[in-house]
Amino acid sequence: MADNQEQKQNQINIELDEAIADGTYSNLAIINHSVSEFVVDFVNIMPGRPKSKVKSRIILTPQHAKRLLKALSDNVNRFESAHGEIKDYDQAPIPMNFGPTGQA
Repeated sequence: MADNQEQKQNQINIELDEAIADGTYSNLAIINHSVSEFVVDFVNIMPGRPKSKVKSRIILTPQHAKRLLKALSDNVNRFESAHGEIKDYDQAPIPMNFGPTGQA
C-alpha cells in the first residue's frame, strides 16, 4: 500500500491541448547547442518553395537532450522489431527549388 501511495505522489498530470494534439509536420530538424542547452528547430520544407519557416523550436538542457536521444533510440528499436528496418536513404540535402515552377 505504501508503494501505491508513493507511485501516486510521483505521477505527473500532463494536459494535451487540442491544438497541440493535432501536431506539426516536420521533414527537417536543425540542431544547435551551447554549453548549457540544445536547441532543436523543426522545419517543413515544401517543393517549389524557396523559403521555409521554423514550425517549432524546442530548447533542452544537455541532460534532457541525452534522455531524448535514448528515448528516441529505444522507440526506433521497438518500431523496427515490430515493423522491420527503417531504410535510411543516402540523399543529398533537399534542394530548395525542386518541383515544378509556375509560369505567367
